[in-house]
Amino acid sequence: MPPADAEPDVLAASLADRLTALTFADRTTDEVTQVLLDEIAAWAHDRGWRVYRRAASVARLPPPYDRQHSYLDIACARPDGGPVVIEVDHTDRRRTVDKLLEEAAAGRTPIWVRWSSRAIATPPDPVRLVAVPVTTVRGLHSRRHDLPVPTHSAADLGDTEQPDLF
Repeated sequence: MPPADAEPDVLAASLADRLTALTFADRTTDEVTQVLLDEIAAWAHDRGWRVYRRAASVARLPPPYDRQHSYLDIACARPDGGPVVIEVDHTDRRRTVDKLLEEAAAGRTPIWVRWSSRAIATPPDPVRLVAVPVTTVRGLHSRRHDLPVPTHSAADLGDTEQPDLF
């Protein structure tokens, strides 16, 4: 069993392994998020955890709704450890990071699943990132492992100097 301080990394790696095998094609943003949420819930169920979707967060909403709590995409109750909370986002939302940091301060293990066709920034500790790269064409998103990597010129450019083009 890994040391307790390594557990968040082990959980994030396990979830990343599960999501790496996931494929889909020509899905809208909402559909991709739903596919990921379903797979994350299945991953947690397979571990014997109770899964709650849209669970109340310890974080409160910003004014004027600051009397209400925000929601988490998925919260997991584990018989063998503290709660795990998971947010799934297509965009880099500072509010999500703040929410996950509040969850961590309350003793929960925070995991942020970010999917995008662009670069994905690493959140601050103790939030763990699971990056899910996708391709986007005409507003539809895909993640397929059967597409070949494009071939490029086989010419060896070595240390040749780039001529002035303008």
